[in-house]
Amino acid sequence: MSDKKKLLWIKADELYPLNSGGKIRTYNMMVELMREFDITYFTLKDKDAEPLSDMSGYSDRQVFAHWKDNKSNKLKLVFDALSNLCFSKLPFVIDKYTTTKVTNTLKKTLNENQFDVVISDFLSLSENLKKLERQPSASYVVFQHNVESYIWERHYKNAGNFVSKAYFKSQWQRFLTFEKATCKWFDGVIAVSEFDKDVFANKFKLNNVLGHVETGVDVNSFSHFERAPKQHSLVFLGSMDWMPNIDGIEDFVKNCYPLIKAQLPNVTLTILGRNPPNKITLLGQNDSSIHVTGTVDDVRPFLAEAAVSVVPLRIGGGTRIKIFETMASGLPVVSTTIGAEGLPLTNGEHIIIADDSKSFADQTVALLNDTGRANEIAASAKQLVINKYSWEIVTRDFVAMLNNINQK
Repeated sequence: MSDKKKLLWIKADELYPLNSGGKIRTYNMMVELMREFDITYFTLKDKDAEPLSDMSGYSDRQVFAHWKDNKSNKLKLVFDALSNLCFSKLPFVIDKYTTTKVTNTLKKTLNENQFDVVISDFLSLSENLKKLERQPSASYVVFQHNVESYIWERHYKNAGNFVSKAYFKSQWQRFLTFEKATCKWFDGVIAVSEFDKDVFANKFKLNNVLGHVETGVDVNSFSHFERAPKQHSLVFLGSMDWMPNIDGIEDFVKNCYPLIKAQLPNVTLTILGRNPPNKITLLGQNDSSIHVTGTVDDVRPFLAEAAVSVVPLRIGGGTRIKIFETMASGLPVVSTTIGAEGLPLTNGEHIIIADDSKSFADQTVALLNDTGRANEIAASAKQLVINKYSWEIVTRDFVAMLNNINQK
C-alpha cells in the first residue's frame, strides 16, 4: 500500500503533444509531483478518439470524460457563442466545458475515490467541480496560469472593430465576475508569478492565495545544444492557435518588422509554433523573408539558427515559458513589458524591454548589429534560468504550498 497522498488533477486536455506553455508547465511539474503523490488525471476526450499518448509518465491513472471540441466547425462555433451570449452568464470558454456528461464523470470519480488534494488546472472545468459536493477531507486548489480576466480586458482594449470590441468587453466582464467568485470558492489559489499573486490577493481581495510558483525550464533539453545563428535572423516562439500570440505577431509584422527591414534589408523572421491560422500562414506567403513553420517535432534546431528572439505581445497573462526556453538555449530576447510580465528578469541585464514599434525595432536592430552585447545579455539570462528555474527546483515550492493548506 502506497503512503503517497492522493491527488486528483483536473485539466481540459491531455498534455501531449507538449506544444503550449500551459501543457509544458503542467507536464514537468506533474513528473516531479509523482515522487510524492499518487496522481489521478481527469481530462476530456472525444469518445471516438484514442488517447494521444501514454499518460503514465505524468500520472498513475487516468479518467476520461466525453467532450467534443467544435472549434473546427465554424458555423457551430458561432452558434454556440451566440447561445452563450443569450442564455448563459458564464464566459464562453467556461460555458462550453460545463456539460452534464463532464459533471457526472467527475462526480463518479470523486464518489469512487478519496483524495487528499483536488487541483483544477486552469478554470476551464471548475464550474463542473463547483456543482458537486466537496470531499470533506480534501483540499481544493485552483492552479491559475494566468489572470484570465486580464487577458480578456486586453483583448477588448486592442480589438479593431466595434463588433469585436463589444464581444470582448462582454467576455471580459463575465470573466471578471466568474474568476473572482470561483477563485474564492477554492481552499487555495496558486499563481505563476508575483504579479498575478498580487492581483488575486490585493485587487480581487482573496484571502486564500497560497503563493506563486515560478516559471521553470527543462534545463537538460534546452541548454546543451550547439548554436549556429544566421546573421540578422529573428525567431518568434509560441503556440499560434492562442489569440495573444496571433495578435502580437500580426501587429509586429505590420508595424515593427518594416522598421527593422528598413535598417537591415536582409533580416529574416521565423514564426515558430503549432497550428497557425491562415492569416499567419499568409504572412510567409506574402513576404519571402518570413518563414511560418507550423507544428514541428522539435523547436531546438530553429532556435539554434536564430540570432535574436522577439516577444512582441500586447495581450496575455501569467508568464511565458517560451522566454525561459529561448534563454536557456542561449538567445537574447527583446520583449514588450506584457510579453515578459511576471518573469524575474532585469531589463538591460537578462532581457531588453521595448513597448512601442519604433523602440522595439531599434532595440532589435541594435542587438542584431552588436554580437558582443547580444551574447552578454544571452549569457546572463541563460545562467539565471539554469541556476534558479529548473522544474525540480520550481516544483518544490508548489509541493510546500499544497502541504501548508489548512484542511477544512
